[in-house]
Amino acid sequence: MDMKSNIQNYWNTINMPWGRLFYKLVWNHLDYKDKNILDFGSGFGITADFLAGNNNVTAIEHNKDMLSYRVCNNNYKQVIGSVEELKKLPDNCFDVVICHNVLEYIEDRHEVFAEFHRLLKNNGELSIVKHNKPGKVMQKAVFENNISTAIELLNNKDAVSANFGIIKEYSDNDLDNYIKNKFITRNKYGVRIFFALQKNEFKEEADWLKNMFEIETMAEQIPVFRDIAFFHHIILERLV
Repeated sequence: MDMKSNIQNYWNTINMPWGRLFYKLVWNHLDYKDKNILDFGSGFGITADFLAGNNNVTAIEHNKDMLSYRVCNNNYKQVIGSVEELKKLPDNCFDVVICHNVLEYIEDRHEVFAEFHRLLKNNGELSIVKHNKPGKVMQKAVFENNISTAIELLNNKDAVSANFGIIKEYSDNDLDNYIKNKFITRNKYGVRIFFALQKNEFKEEADWLKNMFEIETMAEQIPVFRDIAFFHHIILERLV
């Protein structure tokens, strides 16, 4: 399948109930108003557009196929590119940086975190959403009944995205290494704790999204549940 078809499939997925719930859960942690915000790796612009309702947002995305589906109900600045565009921006110009499910596809993460630190104001916030391998193993073994892939993940083989290819996952301990002397962790949430394990037929029920949002938010900061979430949402604060 070519890249344009993969992008179309991904677009269709995020508009399903489980896709909408992912954004609802993550946005619940992003209570910003009148801030200068950078969304790096903005994809379809869904989060950039949401935040632009109350903030000044700049979005950077390198994949032009994704930008062909870009959501822009609210006004925000869209830049085409990647790390090279970060380097063109002035020091200390943002209150918040958003980077959701992006670093899995970037080789030099130390460089990116150095740029984020440079771009953020003192005590600015960095919002990271990252894959969490234990949650992925659970999803493969339980939801998909794909035991062979679950075993490969446990043996530290890279996961593969149906839409974007190899996912170079990094652990929370790796993240601690990348942010050392630059950021401190303020909050950590599990996202997609339960609904990655359910049959899709349940997700079409009328009250599913409301009920699942309630139980996910109840459990998202309880360590035993957070540790098996498919994603981790981590809010970091810039150190001076």
